[in-house]
Amino acid sequence: DRRYLVTDGEGGVLTAREHPRLLACVAVLDGDVLTLTGPHAPALRVTPTAAMSTVTFGRTPVKLTDCGDDAAQWLSELIGRPARLAWLDDPTRRPVNPEYALPGDRVSLADGYPLLLTTTASLDRLNDWIAETAAERGEEVLPPLPMRRFRPSVVIGGVEPPFAEDGWKRLRIGEVEFRVTKGCDRCVLTTVDPDTYTKGKEPIRTLSRHRKWDGKVWFGINLIPDAPGRIAVGDSVTIL
Repeated sequence: DRRYLVTDGEGGVLTAREHPRLLACVAVLDGDVLTLTGPHAPALRVTPTAAMSTVTFGRTPVKLTDCGDDAAQWLSELIGRPARLAWLDDPTRRPVNPEYALPGDRVSLADGYPLLLTTTASLDRLNDWIAETAAERGEEVLPPLPMRRFRPSVVIGGVEPPFAEDGWKRLRIGEVEFRVTKGCDRCVLTTVDPDTYTKGKEPIRTLSRHRKWDGKVWFGINLIPDAPGRIAVGDSVTIL
């Protein structure tokens, strides 16, 4: 998951936090072939090159493979500034933050941890709170936020009560066991509508009211697998 990264070509990372138009890019991986589609140009098949570059991601310098000038031009036209696409050819290269990891834990190009888990019950409760906030302020009650606002890797249904995941330490999905490292503190990207690329106040405003501690707002939990494995839609989940 998340082996590709958009860079500024000078060692920095570009994300949808600063460039919401990146949300218009749809990436489809078929075997080893990545295809990018977007509203501004024909679909592009991406071929990594032999060129390597070092990008500072978080606090860690990571060596990545450049994906060529065609991909760079495609992305630059999409967001209106110079950009390049890079690929992490070795998923074991980047360590997880040692404050929350065991020796040998690795992450690809996700923000910090291999998997982000959310539950449908927690999203339903959050949407109820958002509607209540709007009604209290005399604002229009907008449609519920979709789960993709939070970009989870794993979504679990059938969990009660909402936010039960706050207390989980370990769980099994299918045959793979995971440990919970920490909750996921949320950033302004959750306020960007993925269809219109416009920013609003929610869900940060309501999370700040109901889910704020340590100076941050929280939704979801981060997971690290005990060992490599495969999980799939429909797998059973056991809290350990």
